[in-house]
Amino acid sequence: MNLFYNANGVGDVLLAQLTAERPEKLTVKSTGDVTFIHDEVTGEVIAFNLFNASTYMALSADEGVELTEETVEQIKQAFDQNGATYELDVDFSPKFVIGHVVTKEKHPNADKLSVCTVDVGNETLQIVCGAANVAQDQKVVVAKVGAVMPSGLVIRDAELRGVASSGMICSATELGLPNAEKGVGILVLENDAVIGEAFDR
Repeated sequence: MNLFYNANGVGDVLLAQLTAERPEKLTVKSTGDVTFIHDEVTGEVIAFNLFNASTYMALSADEGVELTEETVEQIKQAFDQNGATYELDVDFSPKFVIGHVVTKEKHPNADKLSVCTVDVGNETLQIVCGAANVAQDQKVVVAKVGAVMPSGLVIRDAELRGVASSGMICSATELGLPNAEKGVGILVLENDAVIGEAFDR
């Protein structure tokens, strides 16, 4: 689950994205201050909006909303107060983690893309990467599916030139790191970086 709040740009509304999928047809159902957005075909709740959000939790107008157990409990209480029935199933695992590039192969359909297998601790991901400096045996920062980049981009399962890609190997610029140089490729970490640990931006 990804949470967004921008009081100046959107108003006093907490926006919650529950899945990285983007269905073609949506239906909307509101109960008090809670509006659920459903995939019309499957009926699955893919997002919800909590209006008058600052009356249910402490929020800053210009900062992101951290996904914590306390935040989820406050949302559940807001659901209860509005008579909204929905069981939140929240993944608290980090979305930005340290990965190890196990293999790198040339993309079969694109000269400037590489197909990498990346060990992120609890799983191995196939990631298509366009950085010229990506190489086998590097320690890198991986944005897993569901991660929200500083730019607002949500990482989704994708297919790039016919090859599946699950995640993104990140540059310092994409991570919004201070003093990041543009155009230098992905961020390569020291060898002692621990695979699978959260990367603290």
